[in-house]
Amino acid sequence: MTGPQTTTGLDRPAAPAGPWALLSGAVKGVAKKYSQDRSAALPVAGGRAVVLAVADGHGSAAHFRSDLGAYWAVEEFTACAAAFAREAARVGDDAAGWPALREEARRLPQRVAHLWHERALYHDANSPAHGALSRPATDRTGHGDRPDVPDLAAYGSTLIGAVLTEHVLFCWQLGDGDVVLVDDGGTPHTPLSTGPDMGDETDSLCEPEPWRKMRSHWQPFTGGAPPCVLLSTDGLSKSFADHQGFLDFATGLGERAAEQGVAAVQAQLPDWLARAAKYSGDDTTLVGAIAVPVQTQQQ
Repeated sequence: MTGPQTTTGLDRPAAPAGPWALLSGAVKGVAKKYSQDRSAALPVAGGRAVVLAVADGHGSAAHFRSDLGAYWAVEEFTACAAAFAREAARVGDDAAGWPALREEARRLPQRVAHLWHERALYHDANSPAHGALSRPATDRTGHGDRPDVPDLAAYGSTLIGAVLTEHVLFCWQLGDGDVVLVDDGGTPHTPLSTGPDMGDETDSLCEPEPWRKMRSHWQPFTGGAPPCVLLSTDGLSKSFADHQGFLDFATGLGERAAEQGVAAVQAQLPDWLARAAKYSGDDTTLVGAIAVPVQTQQQ
């Protein structure tokens, strides 16, 4: 299938998207041969909605095809989320339409996971990761062998995605990484945070029924959308001494975008991410939507 463009570490200009400008940046971990991260940031419905996604392939020896897994995760999420975003833009601020949107948002993770598994199964059938036949799965939660489920660990990846309109936000997360909303007062919010990272283990699309572990959040905006929505892989947050340092970075990014313009932030983003990757040693990817002032939109 033809999917959305994904960032692979190339510099990209800030892209206008209706009320938002889009940020996108990615760098390879300093000790990595190539990046296992993939991402997308695209306007939908004539710029009335935005779709954001990041995926982090696990990258260890057991997950030696996880770059493919991350690529498929972003492709399948953005394909499903774009259709959802068009409907969200159509509903707008009509609260009578929100229950149906919430129900569709609840079903979206299962649809994305099924499509991802189909891609992985097809690839593995044509090029088995473990020889002539892939061995049965041992799920990542330690629950033992699953002889009824193919082992797709080679393709394992996390996934974070968001759909944003002027009236509502939906976001989903499987595994590590971060979603940060910075409000008008400069206060950061992490609606899907589960607390401090407890190690390298993370939930993954390669597990059986991964949608059951996907966290989700939605919120309507009565006073306007937040001026800054950021999604990042865990290589960014791990580069800071503590979580507060990461939140300060997110707040500072939003402030710089407001003061200097999104294009200036986009130009500096590769350097910031490269510095983060140097400290974390991991691939580091960030996408975001930054509110564009009304007067700028009208120019």
